Amino acid sequence: MKSHKLDEEFESKKSEVLFYSAEKKSGKVKHNPWSMKCHQQQLKRMKDNAKHRNQYKFILLENLTCRYEVPCVLDLKMGTRQHGDDASEEKKANQIRKCQQSTSAVIGVRVCGMQVYQLDSGQLMFMNKYHGRKLSVQGFKDALYQFFNNGKYLRRDLFDSVLKKLSELKSVLEKRESYRFYSSSLLIIYDGKESTMDSDSEYSEDLSEESADESAGAYAYSNSASSMVDVRMIDFAHMTCKYFGEDSVVHEGQDTGYIFGLQNLITIIKEIRDDNNE
Repeated sequence: MKSHKLDEEFESKKSEVLFYSAEKKSGKVKHNPWSMKCHQQQLKRMKDNAKHRNQYKFILLENLTCRYEVPCVLDLKMGTRQHGDDASEEKKANQIRKCQQSTSAVIGVRVCGMQVYQLDSGQLMFMNKYHGRKLSVQGFKDALYQFFNNGKYLRRDLFDSVLKKLSELKSVLEKRESYRFYSSSLLIIYDGKESTMDSDSEYSEDLSEESADESAGAYAYSNSASSMVDVRMIDFAHMTCKYFGEDSVVHEGQDTGYIFGLQNLITIIKEIRDDNNE
């Protein structure tokens, strides 16, 4: 109990929404200040843990935002359960508590992070996972609205593309037996730049060429729509299925918790779209 109280106090202190001015060079954001902070911390840990070695191990990751001039990213923790089958009792209890105290238990999805560009101020707005855990269902809906709002107007041009990709993903998952995606996330990415139809068309062609050779490390949909929306499933460390012979637990049926969250996400985005038609 004492440990849980300390965790809650820490999360309360860390819960925040931040704004950073976007440093641009030739019309493109030079670097993401939040990402830079994370990378610097990680590099420091690597150096501290390898003081007497000159060799390092790396995991090659795809930069999903590199094709966007001003990337807006929504990181959603999916499903009603977050702990893997191999989790310790302490880890299991901790993850269950986080789900019960957030929107994960109610609608099967919660905000794990958000970055959105505000055209009116020229700033990037960040919402961290601690803030995301504190959101009510209405707060979650408000956060989604904020993600699709650039400070000047609601990006209605994104809704159809996002909903199409989410519906396709839901259809795929409904056909998958024994798969579980515990603690995985769903990313929604779009470009926050203001652009003309001509530049959008040119950008779409470039993106289509890149999307033809996507990395197999993340479940992806190619971006053929003019709005340039990307939807990705990421973080498969605790993913399991019947084809993993070394896993001790084999589940049956669909990942109902993930599908439940996906359906609620689709419903909420449709409500935002329909309530703000002009």
